[in-house]
Amino acid sequence: MIKQILALLTVLFSPAVLWAAEGGETGEGAFTFVKAGLALGAGLGIGIAAFVGALGQGKAAASALEGIARNPEASAKVMTPMIIALALIESLVIYALVIAFMLLGKI
Repeated sequence: MIKQILALLTVLFSPAVLWAAEGGETGEGAFTFVKAGLALGAGLGIGIAAFVGALGQGKAAASALEGIARNPEASAKVMTPMIIALALIESLVIYALVIAFMLLGKI
């Protein structure tokens, strides 16, 4: 179990190490390693953000619908905050997409 956690942490934090190594390395192999690390970081970043955002949106919608099912008269009071919460959750995923595009622009 600990090996899997260490492997996950290595993959997640490797782009930071690659950014630090970019200026000092001069060989062509190091440059392609940096490109691969940036592409991997961008792909994993947007993938994880989309997954966690979808979980959050599902939980928010399920809770709101459960509240409406228990008290149908409160649907107007529940629906507006739910829509705002869904928009805020989605904005975090869009921020991750923008950061992924910025990382891909460095390649």
